[in-house]
Amino acid sequence: QVQLVESGGGLVQPGGSLRLSCAASGSIYSMIAMGWYRQAPGKQRELVAGTTNTGGPNYADSVKGRFTISRDNTKNTVYLLMNSLKPEDTAVYYCKTTSRARYLGPLSETWGQGTQVTVSS
Repeated sequence: QVQLVESGGGLVQPGGSLRLSCAASGSIYSMIAMGWYRQAPGKQRELVAGTTNTGGPNYADSVKGRFTISRDNTKNTVYLLMNSLKPEDTAVYYCKTTSRARYLGPLSETWGQGTQVTVSS
């Protein structure tokens, strides 16, 4: 199994920045994709940013130009740098990974526990 540890959430003023981290460990032979989702109260969970082993990063329109996803393949860690934060960015942010535990094994999806990001003055 895969374990995810998220960190970096907190309270920040509008216009501020935060960097979220998600470190994956466990039975990982290959990491296929890593990404960030968020869910605000009363709203559906949405993809914020994602990266795969074959393509470049992709972002939700609402965060393009403000958020940057990056990945450290050595550490199986994905980051989300959030700049120019807005109150509407307030949500629980979840890390998600897709991986294989063995060569040509089945894909396994794992969700982190979530970290709260609150943007408020």
